[in-house]
Amino acid sequence: MNTEETPAAAQIEISICVPVYNEEDSVGPMHAAINAALDPLGCPYEIVFVDDGSTDETLRRLEQIAADDPRLSLVRFQRNYGQTAAMTAGIEHARGRYLVTMDGDLQNDPLDIPMMLDKLKEGYDLVVGWRIKRQDKFLSRKLPSKIANWLIGKVTGLPIRDNGCSLKVYRSELIKQVPLYSDMHRFIPAMTIPLGARVAQVGVRHHARRFGTSKYGLSRVFKVLLDLLSIKTLLLFARQPLSSFLRLAGLAALCALLSALLMRSQGQLLVVEMAVAGLFGSLSLYLILLGLVSAVTFQGTGNRFLPYDGDEKEPE
Repeated sequence: MNTEETPAAAQIEISICVPVYNEEDSVGPMHAAINAALDPLGCPYEIVFVDDGSTDETLRRLEQIAADDPRLSLVRFQRNYGQTAAMTAGIEHARGRYLVTMDGDLQNDPLDIPMMLDKLKEGYDLVVGWRIKRQDKFLSRKLPSKIANWLIGKVTGLPIRDNGCSLKVYRSELIKQVPLYSDMHRFIPAMTIPLGARVAQVGVRHHARRFGTSKYGLSRVFKVLLDLLSIKTLLLFARQPLSSFLRLAGLAALCALLSALLMRSQGQLLVVEMAVAGLFGSLSLYLILLGLVSAVTFQGTGNRFLPYDGDEKEPE
């Protein structure tokens, strides 16, 4: 992957990141739809397709398109790593000032991108699309999504209407600071909370799938719940990890002290109380060391999870 910025790269205004997996019939129409939506803007842009280890003709068709369109960049995975990994690769490869992520199955509409860019330029750092008239099955897609969006909003404190909508527009310097792993592309708005990002939501169109089948089902629910737990922990400890762990260590030390006092009040050494006091004492020490490691780790990430300072005016 080329990481050096050329003079041409420095002029790119918009990068479109599209992860695809076994979408051989969709990539051609998707490429044409993106060009039709962005050409009228009159600014330089690039399209980054990330092939997530497709086993059909997706890669070959993308190579054919790239041969005729120098604005298209292609990132290829040797095997399927998942949507988050593919999106991360596209984000790292993108060179534009503004970055757009969207699905490659033609359900997101590129015609919404100019409107979302205009909203971003009002002073926001991230604009999230929410599918007004979602063209999916209710029981298998809509209902779990509604429950997940409600739960994510309650846990993170950021009430995003549609976390599952991949159509989002970012300031590039913001999204490149957000570490993504597992299936956490759904939690990007929440991951920007420690950065102090300004987030807006806009309604977007949603189309029924024209080709192929969905690659994601109800099995992802358990991954989402585990990732949500990780996000909550991250949000709690991200800003001041050492002080957060020290508070927990103090609580464990207090429990150890109470167990020791209980033994002393009874005037004899009890095996259970001794074991409990020892365990809480060890836990306190472990939490202190973990806090030190976390503090060093967060310092080593550079600007990640430090307050983000955008270069635009505050939204009205």
